[in-house]
Amino acid sequence: MNKKRTLAQRINVMRAAVMGANDGILSVAGIVIGVAGATTNSFAIFISGISGMLAGTVSMAMGEYVSVNTTKDTQRRAIMRQKEALSDSYNNEFNFVKQKYVDDGIAPELAEQATKEMMTKDPLLTTVRERYGFDVGEFTSPYAAAIASMISFPIGSILPMLAITLLPVSARIWGTAVAVVIALALTGYSAATLSNANRGHGVMRNVISGVITMIVTFAIGTLIGSH
Repeated sequence: MNKKRTLAQRINVMRAAVMGANDGILSVAGIVIGVAGATTNSFAIFISGISGMLAGTVSMAMGEYVSVNTTKDTQRRAIMRQKEALSDSYNNEFNFVKQKYVDDGIAPELAEQATKEMMTKDPLLTTVRERYGFDVGEFTSPYAAAIASMISFPIGSILPMLAITLLPVSARIWGTAVAVVIALALTGYSAATLSNANRGHGVMRNVISGVITMIVTFAIGTLIGSH
């Protein structure tokens, strides 16, 4: 069980890192492409990207810290409620778990036997998992998640920064857009894999949101630059 918990916690931290990198790519790409739409001044584009990277790094770290702590608080309250439920109405909790297995297609006799074995071994863990979908003690460290986001956000930001800075003026907007789309496809695939979600849908959502972001910011930058 400890190994399973450790693996789940590592996956959650990895997910925070992937999403931090993804936000770094998307946020800074939107900024630099928007500014590039308004001006061809390389320093203005560069400094806006750096500013966005620094602000986003702090924001992502603090946001991840708060989010994970909020999740932990919610899980702890669920555990307390479940302890009270087991104390007040053990049979109701037993029947809930059994019925859930029956609804999943397990024969009533087997569901009865499985529920009895698991409830005898660890009733709190069993009922929390079946009612709320997480394991008791499987808490992700908010510090680890915050640090992972704080490191991965600027790493993700480097790609659009390098592309917009190093590419020729005539190609830097389209070149940056292509590089960003490829990177977002990779982070979308990685995030979907870690979440056991549909990989294709994850990639498409990520790429489409990135393309829309770049189109909107470029259009706004071009509009501002024309005045």
